[in-house]
Amino acid sequence: MLQEKLIQEKRAHESGSKHVSGLARYTDDISEPENTLFGAIGWSRKSHAIIKKIDLDKVLKSEGVVAVVTNKDIPGRNDVGPVYDGDPIFPKNKVEYFGQPIFAVAAKSTELARKAVLKARVTYKILKPIVEIKEALKKKSFVLKSQIIKKGDPITKIRQAASRLKGEFTTGSQEHFALEGQVCFAVPREDNDFTVYSSTQHPSETQQIIAKMLNQKSNSITVVVRRIGGGFGGKETQSFIFAAICTLLAKKTKCPVKLRMDRDDDIIITGKRHEFYSEYEVGYDELGVIEGLNIKLSSKCGISPDLSGAINSRALLHIDNAYYLPNLQVENFLCKTNTSSSTAFRGFGGNQGMMVIENIIDNISRALDKDPSEIRRRNFYKKEKKNITHYGMKIEDNVIHEIFDKLIKSSNYKSRQLNIKKFNSKNKYLKKGIAITPVKFGISFTTWHLNQAGALVHIYCNDGSVHVNTGAIEMGQGTYTKIAQLVAKELGVSFDKIKVSATRTDKVPNTSASAASSTTDLNGAAAIDAVRKIKKNLEKFVKKKYKLKNNDRAIYENNSVKFKGKSFKFNSLIKQAYLNRVSLSSSGFYTTPKIHFDKNTFLGRPFLYFCYGAAVSEVMIDTMTGENKILQVDIIHDAGKAINPAIELGQIEGGFVQGAGWLTMEEVNWKSNGEITTHSPSTYKIPAVNDMPEKFNVEIYKQGENKENVVNKSKTTGEPPLMNAMSVFFAIKDAIASIGDYKITPSINAPATPEKILMSIKNLERNL
Repeated sequence: MLQEKLIQEKRAHESGSKHVSGLARYTDDISEPENTLFGAIGWSRKSHAIIKKIDLDKVLKSEGVVAVVTNKDIPGRNDVGPVYDGDPIFPKNKVEYFGQPIFAVAAKSTELARKAVLKARVTYKILKPIVEIKEALKKKSFVLKSQIIKKGDPITKIRQAASRLKGEFTTGSQEHFALEGQVCFAVPREDNDFTVYSSTQHPSETQQIIAKMLNQKSNSITVVVRRIGGGFGGKETQSFIFAAICTLLAKKTKCPVKLRMDRDDDIIITGKRHEFYSEYEVGYDELGVIEGLNIKLSSKCGISPDLSGAINSRALLHIDNAYYLPNLQVENFLCKTNTSSSTAFRGFGGNQGMMVIENIIDNISRALDKDPSEIRRRNFYKKEKKNITHYGMKIEDNVIHEIFDKLIKSSNYKSRQLNIKKFNSKNKYLKKGIAITPVKFGISFTTWHLNQAGALVHIYCNDGSVHVNTGAIEMGQGTYTKIAQLVAKELGVSFDKIKVSATRTDKVPNTSASAASSTTDLNGAAAIDAVRKIKKNLEKFVKKKYKLKNNDRAIYENNSVKFKGKSFKFNSLIKQAYLNRVSLSSSGFYTTPKIHFDKNTFLGRPFLYFCYGAAVSEVMIDTMTGENKILQVDIIHDAGKAINPAIELGQIEGGFVQGAGWLTMEEVNWKSNGEITTHSPSTYKIPAVNDMPEKFNVEIYKQGENKENVVNKSKTTGEPPLMNAMSVFFAIKDAIASIGDYKITPSINAPATPEKILMSIKNLERNL
């Protein structure tokens, strides 16, 4: 039946054909009125310095320049920090990172604006920057207070354990590198209002930031987003400064202004994924079961808190991954460095925390000369006992055992492991490795009030077509498609009758960012709530007009509405309702149930549910060059009852590749003076087609079903699949271990670039 096909059907992305044909309209594609000006940003060439003098005379006199703005032109709040101050739009007298915006210009073309900003003359008094985590720790340079979480008595348990290990581990930063860079188009309206088209994941916060900067009411700013060309967290807060500067230029010139960033400038100015450094001591028994664990966890936050508080909290919440840790202590440090403010990135700190425990488990396995898959499984959360997390949440939806065991069989992990060891014994320079890693990832915003969403739904009387507006941002992940499917199913109409329109702050207010993998869960539920209110209106009308006394709910399917004793074509009923003055429009609202969390005690239920998955990766490294190749990947991932399996598969595959990039090749580097050196496609390497696994087998867990009351009993595939890529890193580590006949545990940090692989091999050979 039509109703069944609307959901769990492989349906194309609603804009897919427009994406590949170039017809999809992004912010930069919006046609400019005749008087539009174009912006460019002048940024600091020093990472830590006092501004002694700024000479902008030549900038003002440069060809095509209409206006220049500095901190003196800001009538209200000079800060775009989402939670805390610390991210000035333009600093008054001190720059704190290489690339920090100092001023901006509006000119008659983008090229003229970019030429003009280069003519600025800035005199600095140089201060010594802090660039690395260890230096920040030594100097006690932090953006927020450190935090200690504790469960049980880890120190005693470590001391009493049969075996102990100590070590340290680093996971690197990562550039978002979205296909569409940072861009904004601000248009002045009457009464000092502004319409702002921004490539952002958070229209409502953009609206508030701009209103506070201009010292105006929020209702004078309308932010519009039809789609963005990728965000990955890089447009959750980092888009704010570009929207603010663009609108400030529009305010000063009284003209529309478009600000599109050059890729180098984009990377230099914006924040990235947090680099994390950990020191650990673990105690475990003869079977490799962890009895006590003590971790010192530090992150590179950049110059300000940005979202670091929430990101580090999520790292702490995911430090267990899929493992029961009865005795745990983690001390967390949020380090202030003279680099751009680190920010949200797919995984939001969860993956950095998970890599810490995965590395520890891997090291325990090698110390015991055991298959890491066995040690991983022994430490898993159980179904009944040993299912309480270190933050006090009971795990009730655990399917990691089933997924893990099924994948070991379906991927032929054991036989491939034996074949790899045979291959390695016969090959001197090429070595293979294999690893299987689990994923348990919690879903909900860890900031409680963000777990809400609104929607607005209209049904038009002329033809029964449906218009849906929510707070969801379509950034390529298919949320518009899935929301349209959910609404079509709820109304029992064909998919083509539904249109999900651009996200606008004047339609649905006070929205949360499209982030935390919660976008469809929240906004889809809000849209359904709105639809159900309209359905109540329709049913009340029908029962009154046709004197139907039964209390049975109407059935909406196949473009019809069926009551006990009466049936209507959907379009006909809508027209009748309109003629009888029945409301065909409603707002909807949804809040995530059950969640509660005390950040001070670090106890509660921060997540509604967990996503599970597992991946087996097989790699080959060249011991002479350090190069690596992913030969085969097998993934089983739980998407619950997937709303759209085609989109979910795409998210699982894409997330994995992005995670593999983070852990193998995407290396962000700064000089000791704070200057970033990896700021272009020529200096920063992202995965290309040739970096895809030669064999890529992805399966959605067939028995998957969300036990919670979530739309369609589905589970999100936004962030969790990225963590499946952890298997690539540990497969590389396994390949390196083969050089020492698996007797020595390799030491290597992420990303496992060719240079780091060679250094790890050299260190291992010294110990042979």
